Amino acid sequence: MLGFLGDLGACESAVQRQRLSICRKAVPALVPDETAVRILRAGTGAAPDSIRVDYVLGRHPHYALCRFNAGAVLDGISTDRTTLSEASLYLLKRYYLDTPDADEPKQKIP
Repeated sequence: MLGFLGDLGACESAVQRQRLSICRKAVPALVPDETAVRILRAGTGAAPDSIRVDYVLGRHPHYALCRFNAGAVLDGISTDRTTLSEASLYLLKRYYLDTPDADEPKQKIP
C-alpha cells in the first residue's frame, strides 16, 4: 500500500513539473515580439489544476494563469490583461507549444 501511495505522489509531481514547463513555455508567446521576458516565479495557482507564472516585461510585473485538465493538458490561459479565446489557445498549442521553438524560449529564467 505504501508503494502505491509513493508511486501516486511521484506521478503527481511529474504532472506538476510538466504543467510548470508548459506554462513557462507559453509566456513568451503571450507578449509582444522581441520583448525580453524575465520569469520571477512559477508555482501552483489558487484554483485547482492551475499554474501561475509571475514575470516582468521591462519594469512592469505581469502574470499568466494556466488551467489544466486532471493531467497536463492545457485547457486555458488568462493573464493580468486578457483571457485567451479557445481559438487562440488552439493556435498557441498547435503552432507554438508543439514546436521546437517553444523549447528555446526568449526568456530569462532564474
